[in-house]
Amino acid sequence: MSEDDGKKTLGLRGGARPGNVKQSFSHGRTKNVVVETKRKRVVVPKPGAGNAPAPTVGGDPSRRPAGISDNEMDRRLKALQAAKAREAEDAAKREAAEKERAEERARRREEAEAKEREEQERAERAKARAEEDERKKREVEEAAKLAAAAPPPAEDAPRGKSAAAPARKAPAREEPQKANRNKGREDNRRSGKLTLNQALSGGEGGRQRSMAAMKRKQDRARAKAMGGTVEREKVVRDVQLPESIVVQELANRMAERVADVVKSLMTNGIMATQNQAIDADTAELIIEEFGHKVVRVSDADVEDVITQIEDDEKDLEARPPVITVMGHVDHGKTSLLDAIRNAKVVSGEAGGITQHIGAYQVDQDGTKLTFLDTPGHAAFTSMRARGAQVTDIVVLVVAADDAVMPQTIEAINHAKAAQVPMIVAINKIDRPAADPNKVRTDLLQHEVIVEQMSGEVQDVEVSAINGTGLEQLLEAISLQSELLELKANPNRSAMGAVIEAQLDVGRGPVATVLVQNGTLKKGDIFVVGEQWGKVRALINDQGDRVDEAGPSVPVEVLGLNGTPEAGDVLNVVDTEAQAREIAEYREKAAKEKRAAAGAATSLEQLMAKAKEDENVTEMPILVKADVQGSSEAIVQAMEKIGNDEVRVRVLHSGVGAITETDIGLAEASGAPVFGFNVRANASARNTANQKGVEIRYYSVIYDLVDDVKAAASGLLSAEIRENFIGYAEIKEVFKVTGVGKVAGCLVTEGVARRSAGVRLLRDNVVIHEGTLKTLKRFKDEVAEVQSGQECGMAFENYDDIRPQDVIEIFEREEVERTLD
Repeated sequence: MSEDDGKKTLGLRGGARPGNVKQSFSHGRTKNVVVETKRKRVVVPKPGAGNAPAPTVGGDPSRRPAGISDNEMDRRLKALQAAKAREAEDAAKREAAEKERAEERARRREEAEAKEREEQERAERAKARAEEDERKKREVEEAAKLAAAAPPPAEDAPRGKSAAAPARKAPAREEPQKANRNKGREDNRRSGKLTLNQALSGGEGGRQRSMAAMKRKQDRARAKAMGGTVEREKVVRDVQLPESIVVQELANRMAERVADVVKSLMTNGIMATQNQAIDADTAELIIEEFGHKVVRVSDADVEDVITQIEDDEKDLEARPPVITVMGHVDHGKTSLLDAIRNAKVVSGEAGGITQHIGAYQVDQDGTKLTFLDTPGHAAFTSMRARGAQVTDIVVLVVAADDAVMPQTIEAINHAKAAQVPMIVAINKIDRPAADPNKVRTDLLQHEVIVEQMSGEVQDVEVSAINGTGLEQLLEAISLQSELLELKANPNRSAMGAVIEAQLDVGRGPVATVLVQNGTLKKGDIFVVGEQWGKVRALINDQGDRVDEAGPSVPVEVLGLNGTPEAGDVLNVVDTEAQAREIAEYREKAAKEKRAAAGAATSLEQLMAKAKEDENVTEMPILVKADVQGSSEAIVQAMEKIGNDEVRVRVLHSGVGAITETDIGLAEASGAPVFGFNVRANASARNTANQKGVEIRYYSVIYDLVDDVKAAASGLLSAEIRENFIGYAEIKEVFKVTGVGKVAGCLVTEGVARRSAGVRLLRDNVVIHEGTLKTLKRFKDEVAEVQSGQECGMAFENYDDIRPQDVIEIFEREEVERTLD
């Protein structure tokens, strides 16, 4: 584009103006475009314009910003005024709230100070009254002493002088006493102000609290009034520390918050909750951090809380006797007790035999008698032993038509070991074959001399069926209990023995406890063996719930955390922590004892035991029973089954239903599961069917023992018996190509059979034992050769044969063996 083409150049001038713009396109084409531009007015505020007052409505329009109308300007001014008004209102509200808070603080401070002054004045008034009374009392005493010690006056003037002197000296003696009395008191220094009462009582003479101490006290009181915390003086405690302790119990012994103890443990890198146990070294570190002293105690010291209290004679009261019924199986023990109780217990026992210890109370002419019915089967020997340990009197039941039997002898030995008196009940005298005198004579062999034999043991002839002699038996028991003078203290912590324990599906672990001393109450915390608990309910022998059970009372106890062993001792303790510690210590000690018993003491013993077990075949089994006593009896019976080649090994025994866990253990070890009066739950049955685990149920113990014995007998290797069938003598020895040496023999006795066993005897000494390889008669192979005939014999892998040698021929027979 040239400058002289008549077009104006593109530019900007003040105001709006039209302009032309020439656009160039391809191929030389061009186009002129008219462009109109407008320039906005920019208002630049003058310096200091920010502090200038806002223009009023209807002000000078020339000072108004460009493009702002009057209405818009009015709205902006009104909004500005409203904002300023709100700011002023908010400032007024804040000032009022601050003033109100200051007044509230001042009011609280005045109330606290007024309350403190009131308490001080009240304490000062009470102290002043007490000191005034004490002063008056002391003045009276001093005056009485002076009057008693003063000499009779000789003249009036000396008498007046002598009377005045003691009056002036009395305050001098009184001052040191007041100073000493008030020296250790803190009531005189409750505030920083000296009151009139303190000045008159001489309190200012003692040691006063410093201004800093009084200021600290006022600060604490003010903080307390304002809702703040008051710092307490740290109490240093002696913390007893066992080998392991639960975090919560550690906090309780230190009287510290559990959260603080957990926080301290986390600070030391130990993540433990309040219910977890920590070792003694860690606990000692925490105790020292909190500023307490550590007192290390051994684990056995936890049982020191169970102390044997010596009861005072005046606290003892008469208690019912505990009678244990013992005797041989099927001699009528339970039937005799049924006749006394007028109940039918036998019908509830499988096979008509008692398999649990039953505890019952009988009322005889207003006197309570506690009976324990123990099983008579041989497998329950240990249960009968426990029954004898808790009893006062033993009733020995002997059948008149059967006399003394093995379990009768065991019962006699248990009674003698427990050192308890016996009463012989000769039962079944209604039988035609009854012979009571034979029973008395047989008892003499076991040092049991009855009264009819000039002895001291009472004997009563009874019949459980007809009820004959029951009154005489109860009278004998009452007489024996009177001679024993049985007493106990019911007003103390209870102690008892577990007669039986079981795991009830609906009620949990249940223990039958015979209270021996004290009174067991609902809510008591107790420890029994390796278990502990809190008495949730007590059920007597009639099935009724009771709140307490005194001495010699049998009850079922609910509320245990596990099933105890029959025969464990129950003791009541103060706290759950003590019960838990004792139970954990006992469980740990029992576990260590079992481990020590099962471990070999030396490497040589371990190797010897392993070598012995190489030739022993084990039959593993699992046993689940309804009660603890039955489980223990079955395990003891299993241990007696076996010999040097086969033995029964009980992998697990317990109380309760057969569970899926039991099936898993049985499958892993290839063991059958035996349930005694229990059943498997649905999941356990399904798992057993899937995995092929055998489950057997029993209700009579000797059926279980017989089946296990038969199964174990199948593991015995068969006995090999040799039947001699003949003898042959070698007459000549021939060498046959391809066969070796062949003996020409004469069968001298019996018969010779092919494939029979042979022994080669030379000068009556066995030099070879093997089998016949060939047996020929002439040139034919035959099955057997009779006596008096000649034959040819060859041995397997043996050629050293000579004439005159004797061949002993026999057959082997396998005979199955059984366990006795």
